[in-house]
Amino acid sequence: MVTDAEWERIRRSLRFGQVLRGTVVKVPRPGAIGIFVDIGLAVGGFVDVLLLPEQEELWPGEGAVADFEVWWADSRQQVRLKPSDPRYLRKDFAEFTARFRPSWPSDVGRPVLVRGPATPDEPASPLDRQERREV
Repeated sequence: MVTDAEWERIRRSLRFGQVLRGTVVKVPRPGAIGIFVDIGLAVGGFVDVLLLPEQEELWPGEGAVADFEVWWADSRQQVRLKPSDPRYLRKDFAEFTARFRPSWPSDVGRPVLVRGPATPDEPASPLDRQERREV
């Protein structure tokens, strides 16, 4: 756990689409949650199940080293990632992105915006809004 100030410093240094090499360190519930990735920062990375293939056997396993892109970073001390390798992405990623995060292509290269804490009424990530609809 890092201080809030350190997290803000890390977050301000990130850009959407920035490629980070990482090692998958935990796949807690394959097919249900997502994967945790060590990206060499003081905070960890996480790939949400919504970005991964439906078949969990296609997910990168623990110990796998791969490139990941910065997808989001909000008040949670965690960098949300998407796999760079299309083998590790959901089949319909382009359609998914067009529907739930149409700004993605234009976001790439822009700094991750610094926002206040996410509240239950105003989630910080577009994926959070989708997760709430599916629950």
